[in-house]
Amino acid sequence: MTEGFSAQRSVFAYPSMGFGFAALVPSDLPIQPDSAMARQRPLLLLLFVVLVVSTHLSRAQHWSHGWYPGGKRELDLSQTPELVGGSERYRQYRLVLQALRLEFKQEVLRKQHEERLDRESGEEVMEEHRKLMAWNNAENERLRKKREERLRREEEELQDHKLQGALNHARLMEDFLKQKEREVLQLQEEARNFITPENLDERIEECLDNPRNYNFAIDKEGRIVKQSMLS
Repeated sequence: MTEGFSAQRSVFAYPSMGFGFAALVPSDLPIQPDSAMARQRPLLLLLFVVLVVSTHLSRAQHWSHGWYPGGKRELDLSQTPELVGGSERYRQYRLVLQALRLEFKQEVLRKQHEERLDRESGEEVMEEHRKLMAWNNAENERLRKKREERLRREEEELQDHKLQGALNHARLMEDFLKQKEREVLQLQEEARNFITPENLDERIEECLDNPRNYNFAIDKEGRIVKQSMLS
C-alpha cells in the first residue's frame, strides 16, 4: 500500500509548475487501510485537478472586467513570464489529466470487475442452493419411501405374529381338550373296577378266589428275585 502511494506522489509531482502532489499529500501522512484509501483517492484526485485548473487560471493572461468590441487588449508578456513556458505546462497538464483519466478508468474497471464477480458468485450460490434443495428433496422422498416400507413390513410382521400366536393358542387348546378327553375316558375305564356298595360282595369273593402275594423282593431292574409262599 505504501509503494502505490509513493508512485502517485512521483507521478503528480511537477517542480516546474511551482507545486506538486507531494506538497498536497505530506510524506508523513499515516497509511490508511485499503477501503479508506480507496474512498479518499477520488476526492484527492478531484482536489488536485481543481488546484491545477485554478492555478493556471490565476497565472494566465488577465482581461479587463469590461467588454471592448474592438478586440482583445494587447498583453505585455514581460509582466507575465509564466506564459513563456505555456506549451511545457500544457503538456504537463495533459499528462496530469491522462493520469487522472487512467486512474478513474482503472477504478471503474475494478468496480465493474467486482460487480461481475459478485453477480457470478451470487448466481453460483443460487445454483448451488437449488442443487442442494433438489438433492434434499430427493433424499427426503427416498427416506419417506424407506420409512413407509419399513412400517408396512413391521405391520405385516405384527399381523403374522398375532396370527401365529392365535394358531398356537388354538393348537394348545386343542391338545388340552384331547388330553382331558383321554383322562375322562381313562377314568371311565377305571370306574368299571371301582368298588361300590352294589359290587362289594362280588369283589370280596373274587379276591378270596384269586389270592395275590405281595410279599416279594425285586432287584434294580425291577425283577422279582424273592417271594414268600402263601400259607
